Amino acid sequence: MNIKLMLEEAVNQYSGKSAIVFGDRRISYAEVDESSNKIANALIKIGIGKGDRVATLLTSSPEFVIVFFGIIKTGAIAVPMDTEYKFSELQSLFGNCQPKVLVAESAILEPLIPVLSRFNSIEHVIVQGYRKEGEFLSYEEIMAQGSAQRVEVALEPDDLATISYTGGPSNHPQGAALSHRSIVTHAAVSGDGFQQSERDVVLLFALPLYHMFGLGSVLMTSVNKGSTVVIVPGTGRSIGSFFEAVEREKGTIYMGVPYIYALAISVAMRSGVKSDVRSLRLCCSAGAPITSEIIQQFKQYYGLDILDIWGLTEAVSHVTYQNMNGDKKINSSGKALSGFEIRAVDNNGEELLPDEDGEIIVRGPILTCYYNNAQATAEAKQDGWLHTGDMGRIDNDGYLFLSGRKKEIIITKGQNVYPSDIEEVLSTHPMVAETVVTGIPDKLRGEVVAAAIKLKEGAVVTEQEIRGFCKERLAAYKLPKHIVFADSLRGMGAAISKDDLRDYLAAQGKVEA
Repeated sequence: MNIKLMLEEAVNQYSGKSAIVFGDRRISYAEVDESSNKIANALIKIGIGKGDRVATLLTSSPEFVIVFFGIIKTGAIAVPMDTEYKFSELQSLFGNCQPKVLVAESAILEPLIPVLSRFNSIEHVIVQGYRKEGEFLSYEEIMAQGSAQRVEVALEPDDLATISYTGGPSNHPQGAALSHRSIVTHAAVSGDGFQQSERDVVLLFALPLYHMFGLGSVLMTSVNKGSTVVIVPGTGRSIGSFFEAVEREKGTIYMGVPYIYALAISVAMRSGVKSDVRSLRLCCSAGAPITSEIIQQFKQYYGLDILDIWGLTEAVSHVTYQNMNGDKKINSSGKALSGFEIRAVDNNGEELLPDEDGEIIVRGPILTCYYNNAQATAEAKQDGWLHTGDMGRIDNDGYLFLSGRKKEIIITKGQNVYPSDIEEVLSTHPMVAETVVTGIPDKLRGEVVAAAIKLKEGAVVTEQEIRGFCKERLAAYKLPKHIVFADSLRGMGAAISKDDLRDYLAAQGKVEA
């Protein structure tokens, strides 16, 4: 099975049914198929074939869905990029995957136009919503004049389908390369685990399609089961529109991150519950640990349970699920989906006894490799098992209980942020001698980014100037919320430390546990 065949099966069974709802627009499975054929034929016409990489800078929309399936139909590899990435971040990632084509929305492309020539691998750009004729290929023109002829490209299950970058660029970008087999298998077992069917209406809100949680657990699973995906534009700030969409479309499933559930509670406490959400039969949380307090309060205000699940991009999306009959364990992230195995192992890779704490490893539909990064692949994938870096225990009944991370990663609003990436950017500032970055607990966001900076002798720079420097080089969710200069910390004569930074912010009342 491959993704192209999965879509074709959905079209055969549910041709006229809405695959995507976006505001007043309703796009059927047949329309997704026809429009994606136009994209595929346009890509083939400009020389794109099996194994080529096509990068996208598209927000969650019907156009994202159409472009994604169009790329897949050519046999090329789709590389969905975070739309908040800045030039330096994209330069690092494009250097790794070498895309031949970039497909982007006009507003996202505009700031990049002056530097497009520095992306050496890109031969063609397709733009949605761009008004200057002839400068780039036009998405709208492809839709109006392109061929909808069926694309006859043979795809094998083990062909690569996507590359998804895990948390952003570093010195050695880690792009999880996922095969058709892994993505289709995950879609099937995810749907089976939560009894998803063509009757379900799945809400996509504040969970971008360029992230594998949105692409894998929401879109791919819904196509596999013939469900309808309702894409709600906006971010957590427009949570009212999400609840309105649930009521209007009679939504049945929502998968999100703890931040959104915490925000929903905050809204309910402030303004009450104004929408009827009783149609929801399943609410899941992943991407970061969720507290029992959030689960209890969400139940109190909305009358709905939140099922905590766990996964990672390298295993497509979520690996665990929770029984829907109420048989679950407090503080557990559930049991492995069918087709997955999970173990807790010691530092030598030996399996531990039940309830012993160790690193969690996974076997099943996992990544083929980290694209063009043999060293990272060898470290993470051993004897068919994926070493996740997450720590925890597994009880006698197979339930997973997470306890922490082997390597430091900041998880803010469900997004993974590597401290070293921010440290690398800050160290390039001409006034900065030394810097450390860490995560600080935050009640709403899970964690926020904090940075301590030691300036060069005699240097003078303001916090505002540092923020501006970062804003030009980092996606918004990576920006430090707290910036502390070394002269505020103890031991200022020695090297600054993350412990000093945490202690200082705690003393200032900035830590929200």
